[in-house]
Amino acid sequence: MKMHRIPGAVLAILALLMMAAPAVAATVKIKVNGDPITDIQIAQRAKLKALEGKAGQKAATDELINEALMAQEAKRLGFSVSDAEIDQAVLGLAQQLKLSQSNLQKVLTDHGVAMQTLRDRLRANLAWNKVTATAISQRVTVSEADIDKEAKAKLTAANSFDYILKEVIFLMPGGQGNASSRTAQANQYRKSFQGCDNAVQLSLSYTDAAVRDIGRRHATQFPDPVAKELSTLGVGSLTKPRVVQGGVSMLAICGKESSTDTTFIANDLRQNVGNGALQTEANKYLAELKAKAQIVNG
Repeated sequence: MKMHRIPGAVLAILALLMMAAPAVAATVKIKVNGDPITDIQIAQRAKLKALEGKAGQKAATDELINEALMAQEAKRLGFSVSDAEIDQAVLGLAQQLKLSQSNLQKVLTDHGVAMQTLRDRLRANLAWNKVTATAISQRVTVSEADIDKEAKAKLTAANSFDYILKEVIFLMPGGQGNASSRTAQANQYRKSFQGCDNAVQLSLSYTDAAVRDIGRRHATQFPDPVAKELSTLGVGSLTKPRVVQGGVSMLAICGKESSTDTTFIANDLRQNVGNGALQTEANKYLAELKAKAQIVNG
């Protein structure tokens, strides 16, 4: 059989044409104030949401419409999001998921999701955060009288003390694998403990043990289990050993007095109430934008 050679120039032209041709042509499905949302964007977002356990094309479409409105409002108010900010957000998300950035990208790719899909979502949300922090936050008010009343209601017998504390920590350079042996040493230290004045001297009898001044702390600054234990102990006592990041920790009580300070409770309440009110107001703001928008099928 006679073979026909294809000239190299023709091959080169064919290669260029193949590179130039898009793999799939996008079709505009919806326009939000003139900005297009394509079928490819919807399909990609649906895959991303499925990866998060939230399936459905309608949910994906609604999310993209909301993000278009968010981006438009941010632009109207003069806010923009840089690529560096998105890079940082991707890194933060990877760390939150306890993945490297390359592994995060692999998870997305394995589920048919382009990294750009995630970046587009992050860009819209970062822009909306800027809108929320300025235009929307001005619409939020928190009643200090209500905060004070609720804070006082949260005071208990266990969290009505001020302490002066030291932390005794048995370090674990080898990681959590030796937690049991270090806890045993901490318990041995605890049996020999005779008060804060001798805490450092006693720690010198142990390898990788340290004492640091924590200073004055109110009970409301601690988790409830720690606050309850501290409330049952007197000056010169040590709490039971607790495994913490990097070691085994005990708190030494060097001073203790009654205190009904609600500052820390009130601060937590103020933040929680404020965040809740801010989210509610942000939802209202977005609903107002949506009600005014021209959203039409492409």
